[in-house]
Amino acid sequence: MNNDGWISLFLEAQAAEFGASQNTLLAYGRDLKNVSEFLESKSISFEQADRGIVEDYLLHCDAQGLAKSTRARRLSAIKQLYAFAFQEGWIASNPAIDIQGPGKDKKLPKTLSIEEVERLLSAAAQTGRTHIERSRNVCLMELLYATGMRVSELVSLPLTSAKGNPDMLLVLGKGGKERLVPLSVAAKTALKTWMDIRDAQDESNRSNGKPVSRFLFPSRGKEGHLTRHSFYLKIKDIAVKANVSPSKVTPHVLRHAFATHLLQNGADLRVIQTLLGHADVSTTEIYTHVLEERLKSLVLEKHPLAKSPQTS
Repeated sequence: MNNDGWISLFLEAQAAEFGASQNTLLAYGRDLKNVSEFLESKSISFEQADRGIVEDYLLHCDAQGLAKSTRARRLSAIKQLYAFAFQEGWIASNPAIDIQGPGKDKKLPKTLSIEEVERLLSAAAQTGRTHIERSRNVCLMELLYATGMRVSELVSLPLTSAKGNPDMLLVLGKGGKERLVPLSVAAKTALKTWMDIRDAQDESNRSNGKPVSRFLFPSRGKEGHLTRHSFYLKIKDIAVKANVSPSKVTPHVLRHAFATHLLQNGADLRVIQTLLGHADVSTTEIYTHVLEERLKSLVLEKHPLAKSPQTS
């Protein structure tokens, strides 16, 4: 079996057995295709590669100036591919099992102040060509900040999840795992307003013999719902209207703001882990570092003894 065959069967298994999302499959595919091209340049297949060849590939990535996070991700893809191949009996031993990765550069997630988020939420009501667009934008922003959902989870929410004016939403997360996230009063209000519009749209479509969308935020594109890219562009427009630097604002930054602001106000780390859908609490712990940095800055800026003495 050639390299493309290995990749294809591995991706099929990830989708079927582990419920990997389309984005995850695309990322695996890109990384493994790059590895395959390196091996083919040396006339070697995945089956023939040994530990030395895998390490040569990692050195090749380092020589290209790739970030540690990129190299770590590619090694992870290699390890998972070979673990799958070993389980399937394609190889007698796993050449990547003992290879240590470069680790990741620890970077604190970007976040926003509460005041900046409030301006963004207000600006959403003024961003859009029509009342319908503005109502949708408000609902998107309120739900995102109230729940900390991943953008892919938000834009693909089914209409059924919002029926009956719920206090909580059922979210389908990574790996097909479901979790419940509570809604704030503002988010419930925005959702109710948007649901009234969606119900009217569905009634009109039925009357005219048109199909009814199953998504909360429908779109005419092939996915049937608002895309991540479309929302990314909309949130930049909202940032401009809110007088917040667009470079600071992305859907994922709103997710970080949700977690950071909860922690600042005394929420338990395990609760935040559950709300974010993190499999491991160590992933959530990064927000404690964000809070620590903010507390340090507060002391340095506000504590009288932290200021430089005046020279006479």
